Amino acid sequence: MSKHRILETRSDSAYHYPLLIRKLLANVAQQSSQEIVSAGQRFTYADLVERIHRLASLLASHGVEAGDTVAVMDWDSHRYLEAYFAIPMMGAVLQTVNVRLVPDVIGFTLRQSQAKVILYHDDFAPVVERLRGSLADLRHVIRLSDTPEPGTYEDLIAAASPDFAFEDFDENAIATTFHTTGTTGDPKQVFFSHRQMVLHALAAAVTFAGNPDGQSLRRSDVYMPMTPMFHVHAWGLPYVATMLGLKQVYPGRYQAETILSLKKTEGVTFSHGVPTLLRMIVDAAKVSGENLAPWTMLVGGSALSESLAEEALALGIDAFVGYGMSETGPILTVSRSKPGDPTAMRMRAGLPIPLVETRLEPEGRGELLARAPWLTQGYGTQAASDDLWAGGWLHTQDIAEIDADGGVRIVDRLKDVIKTGGEWVSSIEIENILTTHPAVTEAAVIGTPSATWGERPLAFVIAAQVLPPPTENQLKAFLAEQVAAGRISRYAMPDSIHFLAALPRTSVGKIDKKALRREIQNVPGLNALGG
Repeated sequence: MSKHRILETRSDSAYHYPLLIRKLLANVAQQSSQEIVSAGQRFTYADLVERIHRLASLLASHGVEAGDTVAVMDWDSHRYLEAYFAIPMMGAVLQTVNVRLVPDVIGFTLRQSQAKVILYHDDFAPVVERLRGSLADLRHVIRLSDTPEPGTYEDLIAAASPDFAFEDFDENAIATTFHTTGTTGDPKQVFFSHRQMVLHALAAAVTFAGNPDGQSLRRSDVYMPMTPMFHVHAWGLPYVATMLGLKQVYPGRYQAETILSLKKTEGVTFSHGVPTLLRMIVDAAKVSGENLAPWTMLVGGSALSESLAEEALALGIDAFVGYGMSETGPILTVSRSKPGDPTAMRMRAGLPIPLVETRLEPEGRGELLARAPWLTQGYGTQAASDDLWAGGWLHTQDIAEIDADGGVRIVDRLKDVIKTGGEWVSSIEIENILTTHPAVTEAAVIGTPSATWGERPLAFVIAAQVLPPPTENQLKAFLAEQVAAGRISRYAMPDSIHFLAALPRTSVGKIDKKALRREIQNVPGLNALGG
């Protein structure tokens, strides 16, 4: 018999408060005087709440019920923000579709999710038309357009009822689903409940409120996401920004000119995205000569190089790292540094945010394992789910170290760490060193088979626009200096360095090392490596 004390005098009339996504909207329409800016339009928070009710009414008129899946294919917009709330608030499941996947893979994700309705931007009409006949569960499609053309989203929303009655239900009900494409084979479907989404939003809000100036998100900030809203809920931060009633700016497609214009005209102060987006903004700002201060930028998805962080800082962008993955909802850790700390402190994965537990297996340097109340409980198959949660901890597949203050440093992906001559070499470490050379803007390192050493590092670089361009021997001499200075191991010296016009990217902007491994088959002399 349990010895835990349970309150026995609770009133039968007491409200049992379920952690539902709609609770994030409590009071915001009354308290916030800020705007949501998107597609040339401006909305108050009262407008947003009303439009959420209207969208739910529209979907209900199309037969959407609790448990049904509604898929969204759009760029970052007010429409997507409305879908973030209206669909799960009515008890349905929001599917955020990765629109950068090839059509056949998009079709796979829609079929596995059993999407009943698709909201799609004009740009994706050809994909939807191609797939419609193969989607057995699909009943309706709604076209999204920035103008209120008859029969499109804005027109239908305007005609829908603003009085949809949202009801309470189990906080453990599924709120969202999407597919992670970080592994081989078909994408894996992950799920998140209302309770998980709310707890993630609360923990993230506390984290950024407590961070130092330049690494924080507060009610006075102007928020503009630059992580696609289809990708892990745009890192969950639209929920945080809405809960706090911040001014929000949605840029649509990511174009440097548009982003810099919105930054200037709307006073954007906080954004987040992958290093590729930061690089795009930095390069565009250098051309225009703009100073972008103040602008806080949370960077994740792949490693932030010290050189890029310093370039951004020189332009007024305080870039710092957050860490997570699709399966973790996503935020697990966020870096935090004090004035005077070296730039490298901003590049750590950072400190676990509230409610997150981490450990290494094995200790010292090993795979990072995590627990938090918002981690996905599994994939679409039992075997994959059991592997993900082996031993009661979520396995990240990332090799890490933990500093004395609890800060996490990601050494490499388990699949990308290079095992050479009995030593483990971090591809990230070599990449960071290479990008400190003034003639290199980006670098990627992979392991290639070696009969003698097991594996050897091979580097690909993007050269800066300098004359004369760097040579392989010059970069090797530079790396030799780093070895002599003790900054990297002699085992980390790449056997060869190759110049590319661009690095291949995944659908969410990460460097695609699987594509690079395929690339070596096309490089003379590299398809039969020995040594």
